[in-house]
Amino acid sequence: MKVIGVDVIRGSVRSRSRRPSYAFVRLEDGEIVEETEVTLFRLLRRLAEERPGVLAVDSLQELATDQHELYALLQAMPTETRLVQVTGGERTESLAQVAGRYNIRFNRLSPYDEARTIARVAALGAGAEVIAFENTTEVAVTRHRSPGRGGWSQNRYTRKIHGAVQRKAREIEAQLAEAGVRYTKQETRAFGGSSRVVFTLPLPRGEVPVSTYRGADVQVRITGKQLERIRFRPLSGKPRYLIVGIDPGTTTAYAALDLDGNLLALRSSRQLSMADLIEELTRVGRPLVIASDVHEMPFSVEKVRRAFSAVAFTPKTDISVEAKLEAARPHPYANDHERDALTAALEAYRHYRNRFANMLRRVPPGIDLDEVRAGAVRSHSLEQVLEGMRARPAPPAPVPPPAVPEPLGEGEERVRLLEGQNKRLRALVRELQDESAEKDRALDRLEARLKSARAKTARTVRESSEVAARDAEIESLRARLKREEKQVRRLKRRVQQLRRFEEAGLDTEGVPVKVLRAFTRDAVRALFETLGIRPGNLLYVAAIDGWGRTTVRDLADLQVRGLVLNAPSLGAVDSRLVELCREYDLALVAGGEVGVRVQGLLGRVDAEALRAAEAAWAGGQEEHRRLQQQEMLVGVLRDYRTERGKEVRRGG
Repeated sequence: MKVIGVDVIRGSVRSRSRRPSYAFVRLEDGEIVEETEVTLFRLLRRLAEERPGVLAVDSLQELATDQHELYALLQAMPTETRLVQVTGGERTESLAQVAGRYNIRFNRLSPYDEARTIARVAALGAGAEVIAFENTTEVAVTRHRSPGRGGWSQNRYTRKIHGAVQRKAREIEAQLAEAGVRYTKQETRAFGGSSRVVFTLPLPRGEVPVSTYRGADVQVRITGKQLERIRFRPLSGKPRYLIVGIDPGTTTAYAALDLDGNLLALRSSRQLSMADLIEELTRVGRPLVIASDVHEMPFSVEKVRRAFSAVAFTPKTDISVEAKLEAARPHPYANDHERDALTAALEAYRHYRNRFANMLRRVPPGIDLDEVRAGAVRSHSLEQVLEGMRARPAPPAPVPPPAVPEPLGEGEERVRLLEGQNKRLRALVRELQDESAEKDRALDRLEARLKSARAKTARTVRESSEVAARDAEIESLRARLKREEKQVRRLKRRVQQLRRFEEAGLDTEGVPVKVLRAFTRDAVRALFETLGIRPGNLLYVAAIDGWGRTTVRDLADLQVRGLVLNAPSLGAVDSRLVELCREYDLALVAGGEVGVRVQGLLGRVDAEALRAAEAAWAGGQEEHRRLQQQEMLVGVLRDYRTERGKEVRRGG
């Protein structure tokens, strides 16, 4: 088996400035084949290349700061690689203690020596495997890039991506069906296909018949379903050997020590039968020695010993109360029964301690010291123990199932009653379990119905929203159509008016005019939008009031032929308007002089009268220009005389 052990050389995963570097040791078939220094990124690359059976550390805090980062690390590791904390799981111990059980010594100041030790003890079965995922895996097929806002080809681009996601999901579904794997599928439909498809499989990540994928438009990710909290599973299924002290009676107590003398369990209870005691000890470990605090072992304790085929230990004489108090003082206990059981276990450990020390000095490194000490308790020599370990590399024999001892004398009836009560309670537990299973099935059915109802409601809401959107679009189009029809009618009227105006222009009896209802910019704009104002057009101003310089300038800029005012003569027109029109060279004609005939926005004036009026205006315009030039010359001469007079005075 290939094992990789790592230990921090410098830095920390909690530091942002100094990222960690690790001592990397690769162990194959018990031999160290490589030692190097790696970063965390390089460590993951090496795991992907080597795919070892075990990655061993002495503390998970060296690889991840919290549970979230630990999940991410385990997700990035190969599925066949197990992460092992050699110092234990929920209950940890130091690396020196773990190495001591295998008679391995190392330099605590050398990261490479610690990494070698971590790899060796992991190969020997020490530590606990980190369990972070359930036996459920999700295969997610999603877009590899976002469609974005896009441009003219956005719809085609989006259909391409969603179609690629749907095709990849169908390929994976075909693979799962071919492999005979049960699955549930959750698909998110989108324009042109699917934006996300998730398959949930009742398999661990390593057994999923699909691989990750990353393409231009699609990506496939395989993730295990995370447990609510990290669990630990012993790397070796072999239970630890125990030294157990038992104090029987109305209140039964027991104390369990490991072969190093550490207290693992201490409990007492009035309801603790021998069968319950055997079951609890089986959960703690494998009893190697069963001890009592009296010289003659009680019959009930003997029956427990026989159930485990353990070695019996009794003191040479009954232990006194003073000795019990002295022996149990370093450990907390609740009552005298726990004290007596703890004293019995401690006395048994002291009895074998020297024998353990003598044998361990001759044990080569890399040997499970618990097996050696168990052989010593069973009165085997070191050579016999080592030969047996080499000849039988198979896993240890399973612990015998708990055996219910025969009832004791006067307590026979009580034991029978308790057994009956236990039987009734077990039956009640089975009934409750069946009832719970039925409720779970009913809950699953109701959840399925609820899911179907939610899907139906979502579909109805989606259809309703689509109908509402279409109705709103129809209303908008109707309003737009109404505006367009109104515009068409307006343009038709304008065309008819323009046609009549053009036809009027062909009539030689008169000159056509366009009617300007008021002498304002709004009226000019309205006429411009209806009939249009072209250079050379003659305009008839129906209402002179409201004129302004801006209106006159706008009409002059449009280069109209002239204005026919609704006045009997130009003498009745405001002189300021006449002066302003002469300034902008805009001809003015009095309507009373040219015989105006108006019909709607069109009119007609007498051609001969118009030519005479325009000739009169042109003559007045020549006189106006001459007077302006004369005034300009007079002004220039006046300015010259003034300046000359100033020079003469300065010269005098």
